[in-house]
Amino acid sequence: MTTERSLLQKIREKELEINIQVYDARREAEEIIARARKDADAILKKAEAEAKTEAEGLARREMETMTGEIQAMRSGGGDEIRTLKEKGGRNLGRAIEQIENDVAPE
Repeated sequence: MTTERSLLQKIREKELEINIQVYDARREAEEIIARARKDADAILKKAEAEAKTEAEGLARREMETMTGEIQAMRSGGGDEIRTLKEKGGRNLGRAIEQIENDVAPE
């Protein structure tokens, strides 16, 4: 009976050792998962912040480009208007004559 008891005792001790190893492995796995989740959350937050910063920078650069194009159009448009007025002024006399001839021929 003593041998049976010592054999049973050895089995129980081995079972206890295995249960402790399983518990330690489970705890370690949970810690690894928790760290991975924390790291993933930090990566996501960093990516969101970088995306927001980049989007704001892109919007600002595009706005500056559009503002420059608008100013160029405005200044170029003014030059074009002046050119048309000058051409129109030079041709005004001939246009008046043509209208007079068309309306009241001699």
